[in-house]
Amino acid sequence: MAERRDHRELVDLLEVFLLGEEPSLTGNQLAEQVGISFEEARLRWRSLGFSAVGPDVPAFTQADLEALRLTQRLLDVGLIDPRDESALVRTLGRSFARLAEWQMGLLAKVVDPDRMDVDELRAVMEEVTPAVESLQNYVWRRHTLTAASRLLLATPHEDDQNEGEAGTTMGVGFADIVNYTRQSRSLTRGEVGRMVDHFEERSLEIISSHDGRIIKTIGDELLFVADDPESVARIGLELAEEADRDDEYPEIRVGLAWGPALARLGDVLGPVVNVASRLTSTSRPGRVLVDRSLAEELQGDPRLRLRRVRRTAVKGYRKLEPWSLRRASDEEPESSPD
Repeated sequence: MAERRDHRELVDLLEVFLLGEEPSLTGNQLAEQVGISFEEARLRWRSLGFSAVGPDVPAFTQADLEALRLTQRLLDVGLIDPRDESALVRTLGRSFARLAEWQMGLLAKVVDPDRMDVDELRAVMEEVTPAVESLQNYVWRRHTLTAASRLLLATPHEDDQNEGEAGTTMGVGFADIVNYTRQSRSLTRGEVGRMVDHFEERSLEIISSHDGRIIKTIGDELLFVADDPESVARIGLELAEEADRDDEYPEIRVGLAWGPALARLGDVLGPVVNVASRLTSTSRPGRVLVDRSLAEELQGDPRLRLRRVRRTAVKGYRKLEPWSLRRASDEEPESSPD
């Protein structure tokens, strides 16, 4: 077996290539040049998810200094509320850490550091890094435009006028894979990965086609939102029906709710999120359950059929009132919220 090469040289190469130079600045020097305390600088560094270093360790570069200055500038101009600084930096660090892990996983499939010499690895980095940076910048700008358009052009819902910190009224949905734990035990890691990837890919297409947004994925489950009742209902129905159209799409169950939710740092919070989650846990495979508030919003839509199902007790909600949602073409008696 070939002897494994010392990768320290490669790590040093990456450090200089990505950060522009070898580390020469200490934490105390960074903090002093930005005009903040070392404790403040250390907190931002840790919030980004990076390992802590002592105040006198030369572990930083000019790129680190510029990043700290930019953060301070955003605080000084009031774009970042000091009360939200730690959470914002934490979210930024967590998002890019996940992205970097995924990207390195892809790169590891085509780059063998034990067979390639330093010049070959440098050539790969010089080609890949600018392309990835440009793509990430483009995606960020596109999503920023979409978010700004939604904020500026959205028609306020009548329930939103006096809600303030309570949040904005929206549709919230959960979808999770049926028997995921049992399935994952009988599949290889590659097969599990492909199943989850296909689930996320098709779900994103369905949700986006109805102007919805995926908030996050949690293994076998995803959380999504939409700004009007009809959109969240159609998303839920199409997700539940997709397994009948696509043999590779897993069977899922869906829970939907309507109400005020607080959008914060890319997440959504509030009782409506909890209700949607609880409805999902009580739903059956291929079925969509909605709460009473969403049922009332959808009542009268001739394309949809609602039926009250038996109340159930779940954690935090002793009398959760679920409604079954189907298309009107399904042969089933309809009920009305009263």
